[in-house]
Amino acid sequence: MLIASAALLAALGYYAALCAVKPFAPCRRCHGTGGILRFGKPRTCPRCRGKRLRLRIGRRTHNAWRRTHDAGTS
Repeated sequence: MLIASAALLAALGYYAALCAVKPFAPCRRCHGTGGILRFGKPRTCPRCRGKRLRLRIGRRTHNAWRRTHDAGTS
């Protein structure tokens, strides 16, 4: 049980560091290419709008927490 808890804590720490260092990841729909095939024609990816990147879930959560904290303290 102690090893599992330590492994979970290490994984969360790694993900938090990853979100701080690299807040953007490749788009899941287009796999970072910026385009998809739709009805046999190349189109701009609707999820990332051709930007090829998306904000990680952990970074999105951190940003929302910071906005809430700043709004409550100011």
